[in-house]
Amino acid sequence: MHTALIGIGSNLGERQGNILQALQRLRTRVRIDAVSSFYETVPVGNVAGPKFLNAAAQISTDLDPMALESLFSDVELAIARRHEHLAARVIDIDFLYYDGLVADLGRFELPHPYIEARPYNLIPLAEIAPEFFDPVRKAKLADLASRVPHAGVVRKSRTLRFDVDRQNQEPEHRLALSRVGVAKIKRIIRLTLHGRKIPLNAEFSMVADLEPNRAGVHMSRFSELLEEVLLEVLARGEPASTVEELVERVAREIVVSQHALRADVRVRAEFGLERWTPVSGKRTEETYALVGIAHADRQGTRRAVGVEAEGMTACPCAQLMVREHSHRELLEAGFSETDASRALDALPVATHNQRGKGTLLVGSPHDRAAEIRAEDLVEIVENAMSSETYDLLKRPDEFFVVNKAHHRPRFVEDVVREILAGTLAMYADFPDETFVAATQLNYESIHKHDAFAEAFGTFGEFRRELREGAYVTDKTDLAAWLRTGPPRIISSNA
Repeated sequence: MHTALIGIGSNLGERQGNILQALQRLRTRVRIDAVSSFYETVPVGNVAGPKFLNAAAQISTDLDPMALESLFSDVELAIARRHEHLAARVIDIDFLYYDGLVADLGRFELPHPYIEARPYNLIPLAEIAPEFFDPVRKAKLADLASRVPHAGVVRKSRTLRFDVDRQNQEPEHRLALSRVGVAKIKRIIRLTLHGRKIPLNAEFSMVADLEPNRAGVHMSRFSELLEEVLLEVLARGEPASTVEELVERVAREIVVSQHALRADVRVRAEFGLERWTPVSGKRTEETYALVGIAHADRQGTRRAVGVEAEGMTACPCAQLMVREHSHRELLEAGFSETDASRALDALPVATHNQRGKGTLLVGSPHDRAAEIRAEDLVEIVENAMSSETYDLLKRPDEFFVVNKAHHRPRFVEDVVREILAGTLAMYADFPDETFVAATQLNYESIHKHDAFAEAFGTFGEFRRELREGAYVTDKTDLAAWLRTGPPRIISSNA
């Protein structure tokens, strides 16, 4: 890959839109690494027309200089007809540097004839690549820019600015709203999972409360905060270790930027784990979902992490009916009571199956959060069902899965209880304030409906039920648990 520095200008039509359109067209063939601010300048020399809007960009490309020059010409032609020399133009792309060489219309040994006479190119270039060394002039771009007159070169905002702010005006009805925000924001995030740094396709939702005297929240600010947090993680050079780390930071920033009493952020991202089929030993990568939830208010933050995993269940009710019927059939066929029971005990009995999706969410004190691994949560959920499932199965593997499931029939309620029990056992030393929620959704095979079960509460509440046999009727739900975090100071740069 090669690095090129270019200048883009326009002084006809919607100048900012023309430049952005040129960048979009270039992006289909090269990678845009940096774009400068916009600068407004008066035409230089004999060039006619109104003021120019100029910007500089740094690109990475596998194209050679001549092919890159041809690309620039194609982009200019696609946006507007080719302009005449010294005439006003809709778009103009100047090829300035290629790797360590100075461009001069495709030749790369001589100084660009206009670089020092064109502050509208040099000043934007110095903004995005101040340390770039001009090999002909033996100076950095920042030093070259400091030598040229800046008069007539005015930095402009990339967007239009308006004084009106409808969001902060009084609403018609002075009523507070509990949750206002955005959903289904898709971003690529990079995390460390099972010892590897991997990119994940993630979907975020972000909400805040709205006080009764404000008409609305600033929706665009939600996306901006997310971008800022993701860029900050990238700037550290290391990916975030947990999704909770990301959503907690975003939630804290929302409270500050939206002047909110509370904010909630949720992310769901799919990830893969290496698996081996149970009999044939074929390698496969199974897909699961990672869930992170964070709540922030003026007192502090709390967060939870979880997974979604698929598996299968075998219905115990239908299996018992088939067993009872088979027992009578065997007796009528002349088998003794003992032999009929032994035969049915030895063989898995038929029943109908469901593919199901289990979800486990765990909220822990901050000092124990690092002990919760996505791989362990997946194991808990899969083991709670009659059998795990695989994308790739050879015939011996199919037999193993079906046989295992029919030896472990489970109601949807059984799966949820198994998830809870597995979580309590896995994190037996976690404090009573730890939160757990488990759900199971079975996609029924012989019914027109699906089956669903859910349970939630703190470890202390479930431990009391197991220890005392008591029915704790008012268990803590996720919303209540998130709002009981320990006090922590929130600031915009926390």
